[in-house]
Amino acid sequence: MRHLLSASVLSVLAILAFGAATTSYEGQVEQINMDLHTHTRELADDAYEGRGPGTAGELKTIEYLSREFARLGLKPGNEGSWYQDVPITSVTTDPGVLMQLRGKGVSMDLARGQDMMVYTQRQIESVAIDGSQLVFAGYGIVAPERNWNDYSGMDVTGKTVVVLVNDPGFATQNPDLFNGNSMTYYGRWDYKYAEAARRGAAALLIVHETDAASYPWEVVANSWHGAKIGLTADNKHIDKVPVEGWLTRESAKQLFAAAGMSYEERKKAASVPGFKASEMADIKLNIKLENTLSAAKSKNVVAMIPGSKHPDEVIIYSSHWDHLGIRPDEEGDNIYNGAADNASGVAALLALARRFSEQLVAPERTLVFLAVTAEESGLLGSHWYAENPIFPVAKTVANFNLDNLAKGRI
Repeated sequence: MRHLLSASVLSVLAILAFGAATTSYEGQVEQINMDLHTHTRELADDAYEGRGPGTAGELKTIEYLSREFARLGLKPGNEGSWYQDVPITSVTTDPGVLMQLRGKGVSMDLARGQDMMVYTQRQIESVAIDGSQLVFAGYGIVAPERNWNDYSGMDVTGKTVVVLVNDPGFATQNPDLFNGNSMTYYGRWDYKYAEAARRGAAALLIVHETDAASYPWEVVANSWHGAKIGLTADNKHIDKVPVEGWLTRESAKQLFAAAGMSYEERKKAASVPGFKASEMADIKLNIKLENTLSAAKSKNVVAMIPGSKHPDEVIIYSSHWDHLGIRPDEEGDNIYNGAADNASGVAALLALARRFSEQLVAPERTLVFLAVTAEESGLLGSHWYAENPIFPVAKTVANFNLDNLAKGRI
């Protein structure tokens, strides 16, 4: 198991909870270190099956968390319950799907996982696209406050949009363009899919590059493989883009060449204000996704320490408990244990809860410890809590998320 936390991170946790605690600062750090390793080792064990939402691994995980919170003397945080129901639906796409790209003198068949990844957020059994014209739309960004519109003058209704990962600031390293090297919201894949949906696109394909994405292709292939989990929607997410996906850089370069374009030149052009989207010759997309659906109720885990002076005011400490679960179609060790992502974050949540529970003086405000589900599927547990808050938003003073802290990103 990799080293979990640096001394500086341990110090931050100790300072957060030290207050009127009964032990010294050094003692706090030592105890926190022990708690972190104990809980991380437990939650990353094979017995938890990778902590996939809606699985037996989830049941074992949430029972462990509620049991530990109870052992520390905390109270259930949802009207006497340790849990908040989060309705989810899993969509599993047949992994044998092929992406067919056809045009004059062009015939490309891309395999899922090797050349591309495709999926759908639509909670329906079949999604098909036939003869959808490809369009290159730069970074797929519409940012009026930055005088930037990659879709300007281009109607992409029913078309397949190809865009670049991240945003122009990273590509140019210009600190005055977007946020320079620091990715903005416009650089995130979820924004790009949402914007394409608003534009009526049939599909959106993001070109993956390791540096710009900050993770290798294997992360894309693993994360979007198997069942995709979404919040159960009455409209079955028909408002989402029918097909969402990724292209490897190599596949994208072949595609651009087939369209008579230079990938590097078009990438460079897309980083300059005034870029104009263009059709990719006469190349069209044909694809059909066959899906298996499964509905379940996952759980956010909620524990609390009531405040002594202002119990109606709440401070939340949060972290996600889920990881990628088991991949039954993979040979060998197919359990994605998620020690650093995010057993360590939940371990930090439990360690902090212990520190506060042992203080001689009770906190003035109510402290809530929230372990959310389905972060790996798009922050779903957090999204559900934000739309269905247990504690009034107007009385929620702050939320401190421990995920990045536990991974040493401070």
